[in-house]
Amino acid sequence: MNKKPVKRIEAVNDFVIKFANVNGSGSASANEMFARSLLRMGVPVSPRNIFPSNIQGLPTWYEVRVNEHGYLGRRGGVDLMVAMNPQTWDKDVKEIEPGGYLLYDSSKPLPPSKFRDDINLIGVPLTELCATRYTDARERQLLKNIVYVGVLSALLGIEPEIIATLLGEQYKGKVKLIQANLDAFMMGLQHGRSMFEEGVEDVLGLKVQRCDAVGQRIFIEGNAAVALGCVYGGATVCAWYPITPSSSAAEAFQKYCGRYRVDKASGQNKYAIVQAEDEIASIGVVIGAGWNGARAFTCTSGPGVSLMTEFIGLAYFAEIPATIVNVQRGGPSTGMPTRTQQADLLSCAYASHGDTKHVLLFPEDPHECFEFGAAALDLADRLQTVIFLMTDLDIGMNHRLCEPLHWDDTRRYDRGKVMSRADLDSGRDFGRYLDVDGDGIPYRTLPGTHPDRGAYFTRGTTRDAYARYSEAGPDYVYNVERLLRKFETAKELVPQPIEHKAAKATPYGVIYFGSTSPAMAEAFDALQAKGLHVDLLRVRAFPFSAAVDRFIAEHKTVFVVEQNRDAQLRTMVITEQEIDPARLVPVLHFDGTPITARFITEAIAQRMSGANVEPIKKGMVA
Repeated sequence: MNKKPVKRIEAVNDFVIKFANVNGSGSASANEMFARSLLRMGVPVSPRNIFPSNIQGLPTWYEVRVNEHGYLGRRGGVDLMVAMNPQTWDKDVKEIEPGGYLLYDSSKPLPPSKFRDDINLIGVPLTELCATRYTDARERQLLKNIVYVGVLSALLGIEPEIIATLLGEQYKGKVKLIQANLDAFMMGLQHGRSMFEEGVEDVLGLKVQRCDAVGQRIFIEGNAAVALGCVYGGATVCAWYPITPSSSAAEAFQKYCGRYRVDKASGQNKYAIVQAEDEIASIGVVIGAGWNGARAFTCTSGPGVSLMTEFIGLAYFAEIPATIVNVQRGGPSTGMPTRTQQADLLSCAYASHGDTKHVLLFPEDPHECFEFGAAALDLADRLQTVIFLMTDLDIGMNHRLCEPLHWDDTRRYDRGKVMSRADLDSGRDFGRYLDVDGDGIPYRTLPGTHPDRGAYFTRGTTRDAYARYSEAGPDYVYNVERLLRKFETAKELVPQPIEHKAAKATPYGVIYFGSTSPAMAEAFDALQAKGLHVDLLRVRAFPFSAAVDRFIAEHKTVFVVEQNRDAQLRTMVITEQEIDPARLVPVLHFDGTPITARFITEAIAQRMSGANVEPIKKGMVA
């Protein structure tokens, strides 16, 4: 413990704890169990797993935001650091807020230079404790993580019964593992309690108290929610190539299909999942399935989209339904495979060569991942085009509290304009690329609909309205202009923006999207507490609806908050809506970590407090 008193952070159900571990040390399950134990006590948490892109040996962190008010974005700063990795010690200690706490393995003495005078030290001889009980080196390493969970349970006030229940659930049917982990937990719990018995009234100023702030919300990863949305949305084909951070979406789809897509009578699978040889093949399978009438999707990340662009152009021009789930990561090139960004907007919105525009959906959390996953399949059929579902690593690979997933059993899939055999027999004129009602969307037929009517040749070259090869200028112009009309039609079909008004009238607005949402919600409250009022508009899709134009017209200055270097959403708004760039102020965060409420609040407050609002310099990060 500290030799002299240090000012302490004291808080109940409102703090940030971060675990610094070594990848492959078995810490992930223990850290997640810690987060789940707080949820069982009714306290909202928002955990984030920060891991390297190798198999094991490099540093990994697990950050848990504990907040009874329900703020789920990263706050910034750490109140309690559990430092288990000597390689990152200096960096980890530096991150602790003044008055915060450092819990570390005190089995071996460390020089004073390794500590700070303005933080509180909690030394626990974890290695010694494990050495007294376990002889196997690997067992010591694994169970050390459960020991520190026991210590934290005592110091923070977590109910031990909850941890015992979670251990039973995690290792269900494995009696030896349950008992070994329970013994390790109790050893840590008893040591933590003994620290109070030594005469110290309160080792830790941070506490957890049972409350009822979680409600009916569920705890789920975005990738799992997307997969379930695709199942409920009618997808029967998934083709993919493994890539971080999207792989778990395909794996979850396979798991859910095994539960919901197997014929009970025959035991036959009513789905196809193909792990292709690369991303090019995977999108090819999806397009082929879409052409045949199946609902199909692929999940990938930025590098995969880059490889898919030629096929994406084919689907766009030949007008074949396809859904692409892009779980964005840090780029360009290999970039930061295990870090988050929102930097694929431009590459997806205009993917492929020539004049192309694609529909993008921007979910804010797993609930919308589920909702938009199903909606994307409807939109792909309705618009006969490629639909991008734009999530990112922060949403996709982290557990998030969200509203329960709901499905209306009376809902029917929107297959769009598909001519039936009866339609063809009735003598209706069928032109595969013929716009009959001005919405830009033609009718299509599915293979096998009719023995001698409704057939057409699918091509990536130019053609006339009846799918006949043509390089005539008027035929080309007709088709590409019709595709633009289709894009205009999409504006009314995609999820609409959501506006949130400030308490007072204000000339300032903020546009944001996707995983920025939880940090923005907290920043909104923080700005209001400072007497700074902003209206919010969360964009949920591209193409942008008329609501975006109205919002910008109603405000003198609009901040555009996004997690990329080049202000990609701002660029798209300026280009597509023909907005004066001076009216849109970029707020940019792109270091690979999720944006924080502190960063947004400081960036906007700094400019609102000045006489003039000037663009934020590129490169600013939290």
